[in-house]
Amino acid sequence: MIPVPPVGYGGIERIVAALLRHFRAAGHTVGLVAHVASSASAEARYAWPGATPGGWLDTCRNTLALRCAVRSFQPDVLHSFSRLAYLLSLLPSRLPKVMSYQRHAGGRQISLAARLGGRSLKFTGCSEFICNMGRPAGGEWSAIPNFVEPDKIDFTDRVAADAPLVFLSRVESIKGPDLAIAVARATGWRLIIAGNKAKHGPERDFWDRAIAPEIGRNGIKYIGEVNNEQKNRLLGRAAALIVPIQWDEPFGIVFAEALAAGTPVITCPRGALPEIVDPGRTGFFMRTVPEGVAAVRRIHELNRQACRHAAETRFSVEVCAAKYLALYHGMLGRTAMTLPEQKIDTA
Repeated sequence: MIPVPPVGYGGIERIVAALLRHFRAAGHTVGLVAHVASSASAEARYAWPGATPGGWLDTCRNTLALRCAVRSFQPDVLHSFSRLAYLLSLLPSRLPKVMSYQRHAGGRQISLAARLGGRSLKFTGCSEFICNMGRPAGGEWSAIPNFVEPDKIDFTDRVAADAPLVFLSRVESIKGPDLAIAVARATGWRLIIAGNKAKHGPERDFWDRAIAPEIGRNGIKYIGEVNNEQKNRLLGRAAALIVPIQWDEPFGIVFAEALAAGTPVITCPRGALPEIVDPGRTGFFMRTVPEGVAAVRRIHELNRQACRHAAETRFSVEVCAAKYLALYHGMLGRTAMTLPEQKIDTA
């Protein structure tokens, strides 16, 4: 649905683009199956012919396109960040296949795929939370987190005394922007809200009811969607990122981006967040507005260098790409030290 790399929003597409660059820089030969407008460099590129996710006709067309790409490229490993259904015709083959989930997982389709794929198919989740959702359905699962490229995010070890709080995400009810506003108002801190908002439907009603009336008052400012440069600058100048999620987040790349900037995180302990935030070191958890207020008042206790260190050692492309390569090596029955140049097809 979105080119690799994305022009604007596109979390999974950013992950794929970064892995592609990293693998090629390490000497691997990589093919890419992606949106027709993708601009990422690869040894071979193939376009998905169908653009309607879930539609039977486009599912069949994309399944066939992937099969043809594999026949043409002859990869040692096929790694899919796309739809499990597109692997259907390839599941019984001996070709090592990795299916990665950056969303909630589980269900009969995974059970069926695990039976058809057998030992040739492995699953990864972007967090243990996602893996624990998928494991009951079957298959072998490994948690490999989403990541950032620290060299593209400026580290700021000190911010101004009046640095604002920042909410950076889609401005939707499940992300908790209304709670961030309530915390900011109660503490007297300025709050900058950045992210796209819904144009219609229930989330637009949420914006009109809970967010819009607060904009421009009590230090609350909305700046809309931001690009990479603006995001870098915004996070680096923030006292803390506050995104009080109200759903079970599969991962949330923005939290790792904040840590890479040296910016601590205030959020709720749901989904994968307990795997990302170290309370009292790189951020705080809140369940209620009063807990959020208490967290903001303790920001001075957190060390921005510790935040950057966490990003570099746990959520960097170098660390996570090495985990994917180790998985490929294991499936090929070889070690990283003796493995010759591989061909990787990233769908």
